[in-house]
Amino acid sequence: MKSGKWLYENGLSVCLFACFLVTEIGMSLVGHTQYNQQQTEHLLPSITYLQYLTSGAFVSATMENWESEFLQMSAYVLFTTFLYQKGSAESKTPGQLDYVDADPRAVRTTSSTPWPVRRGGFLLKLYENSLSIALLSLFFISFFLHAMGSAKQYNEQQLQHGDPTVSLQQYLGTAQFWFESLQNWQSEFFSVGMMVVLTIFLRQRGSPESKPVAMPHAENP
Repeated sequence: MKSGKWLYENGLSVCLFACFLVTEIGMSLVGHTQYNQQQTEHLLPSITYLQYLTSGAFVSATMENWESEFLQMSAYVLFTTFLYQKGSAESKTPGQLDYVDADPRAVRTTSSTPWPVRRGGFLLKLYENSLSIALLSLFFISFFLHAMGSAKQYNEQQLQHGDPTVSLQQYLGTAQFWFESLQNWQSEFFSVGMMVVLTIFLRQRGSPESKPVAMPHAENP
């Protein structure tokens, strides 16, 4: 009974992380197959699945996607604190204070109030910005790992062709690295922008990402 209640109350995160695991494992399996096919075409030895998981090809492919997702989410969290879109379910109401704008210092605390709020001071300042800090940190970590993986993959290809390798710093200045990043960044900003605009006019009953079906287009929830 308790496990059923826990699953009911946490079903969204469980479902999303399960989807992540299935798709990540699937990506690694087909990526391994594709990598070895390319190795065979170039008359090079195949590698094991575990070797592939630490290869530049897999690390680069994984992290360039994580990087763009965390950039999108961190930018969205920050932008929605001070930018508005009239009528969108993804925006606060222009010209009005929202409950998320409430100053935690003016709230009467209880034992269930988060500890940093009760403590106050620097910890509270950090905590009230902790979501964007965490997402930006994940973006920079993913960005760095993407660069490392791509540089490793690039150097492997350079060696195969008898060309000189480059350092990580040098690779960061290549068009290839920035093409890999920007091709993902632009799609993330475009998709979020579409979500912001589409929620003005379209509805999904039962979803917190949508306005109530009968709400006028010009109103923010």
